Amino acid sequence: MDILLLADESEEMIQTYMHEGDFHIITVNGRNAGGCLCTYPDSSTIEIKNIAVKEAFRRQGIGRAAVKKIEEFYRKEGRTAVIAGTSNSSIENLSFYQKAGFRFHCIKKDFFLSYPEPFYENGIQGIDMIVFHKKL
Repeated sequence: MDILLLADESEEMIQTYMHEGDFHIITVNGRNAGGCLCTYPDSSTIEIKNIAVKEAFRRQGIGRAAVKKIEEFYRKEGRTAVIAGTSNSSIENLSFYQKAGFRFHCIKKDFFLSYPEPFYENGIQGIDMIVFHKKL
């Protein structure tokens, strides 16, 4: 749960989806560096519902390497696409997914207004979810 909190501002919201999919632990030299929760919106698609890398391991390419391993894992299972969503205010995440080869797919307007408390990143309120898509 602590790892998931690194990537979602609301523990209450995490509780609604944390048992929906599979949790993958991200390790570096035997140390827990983060985690990724993947869910299954349909039979051909996985969703990176939540991915987080601990502060001490950031900016080393670990997140991008983890996404690649997850993509390989699910490609072998026969999945053909991966989606991921992030807040309009998450500038680093918007950059991260594009650098990892994802393309803008759609915007879920007002998605984060359902959160119990408003949140801000980079001086911007999180309101809309930007959904990315990538073929596997």
